[in-house]
Amino acid sequence: MGTGDCSPGRRGLTMGAALPLALTLGDPAGIGPQLAVEAWRRLRQPGEGTFFWVGDPRLVEDAVPVTRIREPEEAGGVFASSLPVLPVFCEAEVIPGQPDSRNAAATITSIRLAVGYALAGRVGGVVTNPIAKHILAAAGFPYPGHTEFLAALCDRPGEEIMMLVSPQLRVVPVTVHVALRRALDTLTTDRIVSVAETANAALKRDFGIAAPRLAIAGLNPHAGEHGMMGREEGTIIQPAIDRLRAQGIDCQGPLPPDTMFSVNARPNYDVAICMYHDQALIPLKTLDMAEGVNVTLGLPIIRTSPDHGTAFDIAGPVTDTCRADVSSLLAAIRLASEMSAYREGKG
Repeated sequence: MGTGDCSPGRRGLTMGAALPLALTLGDPAGIGPQLAVEAWRRLRQPGEGTFFWVGDPRLVEDAVPVTRIREPEEAGGVFASSLPVLPVFCEAEVIPGQPDSRNAAATITSIRLAVGYALAGRVGGVVTNPIAKHILAAAGFPYPGHTEFLAALCDRPGEEIMMLVSPQLRVVPVTVHVALRRALDTLTTDRIVSVAETANAALKRDFGIAAPRLAIAGLNPHAGEHGMMGREEGTIIQPAIDRLRAQGIDCQGPLPPDTMFSVNARPNYDVAICMYHDQALIPLKTLDMAEGVNVTLGLPIIRTSPDHGTAFDIAGPVTDTCRADVSSLLAAIRLASEMSAYREGKG
């Protein structure tokens, strides 16, 4: 795709980012602890990505060798032989599959610490384990989710942009977690331009694509069919494309959303800029749900996340057998490693 495929970690592990990654706790009653252990088992070989878990060591010490660390810089020296854990202790007993709002503080503290290390340049990036938004809300957490909290911690509220990456496709929705009716009401030329500019800059800086190619989706069936099926393509989307092209950004569109994700169309661009949430996420998750990675653009730090939830229904004690599919977390770690290497000038 473009200058290379979209595979998370296609170059990351061989480039060897010098700084470790911080993996957050997530909801401790979910599959986060299991995934942390399984990811370490898969990645501890020489040359693989180094991370440390900002979590409760008591949840994993019976499953794998664990080294409790005090500083991120200690992770690299022990990673090959034990899982580095920077301790954040849960207040209540953790029962897999039964989330407890009393442990929300540990989840939040883990994120704060990881972001703080990233802002200080002590880690290459932050990889976030899944959280349960309703559990955090019950504890008084004022943010709708991870992304908004990270933007606040980075002093960039409102500038956060979501990109989803899989081996076959990158997508960026212009409007995200709002009702479809509201998405239509809030879609503007300025917003499309801003999102596309951020995506273009990120592809250059963090993905090593010198001249990104953007595909801009239409909103209506057949991209409006010259106004017969909707006028937004002409009044909102085309003006955005004209402004982007005037800046020298390579973009095409408005493209019919029902054909732009086909196997023949995808090699012609490096990212699809979509008008609303499901227009972006349905094709990506249909193509490759297991290895999808959520990336937050527009922040001064690297943040990736597996593209799935807490999976309370399959969460269990951390044992020798991991019931959860670790593919998406592995992809998130590898992609963060790759992006960090590019930022460190090793790409």
